[in-house]
Amino acid sequence: MKELNQSDKDYLLDSIRDIKDFPKPGIVFKDITTLLSDAKAYNFLMDHLADRYKNEDIDFIAGIEARGFIFGAALAAKIGNSFVPIRKPGKLPYTTISEKYSLEYGVDEVEIHIDAFKCNKENPKVLLIDDLIATGGTATAAVSLINKSGAECVEACFLLNLTLLQGDKEIRKTTSVYSVLELD
Repeated sequence: MKELNQSDKDYLLDSIRDIKDFPKPGIVFKDITTLLSDAKAYNFLMDHLADRYKNEDIDFIAGIEARGFIFGAALAAKIGNSFVPIRKPGKLPYTTISEKYSLEYGVDEVEIHIDAFKCNKENPKVLLIDDLIATGGTATAAVSLINKSGAECVEACFLLNLTLLQGDKEIRKTTSVYSVLELD
């Protein structure tokens, strides 16, 4: 599958704003709103992802709330796939299944509709997408949730991978991972 060269990666990275000391001192927040508001950069990213996945055996694209929706729905429309939202508890109106995961101080949870991956195929193939992988808790739970639903997560895709936090390591135990950009 296609990956970007370093010049293309630099172009996308330059479209993302750094916000120092947000949400707390010592953190450098990667603000993707600048990429989203740059039509050329956003279209370049979506064209790259479409080129990477258009000929793959993928039945659904699942996006994690909320920024995964921005990339997942656009990619699904671009390559002719269905989109499935993965949401926090209580946000979906129909019967759901859920997956809990540990946080540094507590537990969180993600949900999908029980029939989210309904199609005329046994074990539909799903691409998971989100904007960023940090510690990996939410994404690992989302992969588990997809697989628990009777579908198969064939890859988890992220715009940014904060490699220092090694969040992708746990996910790689159950599916492949593709990061458009990797940052230390």
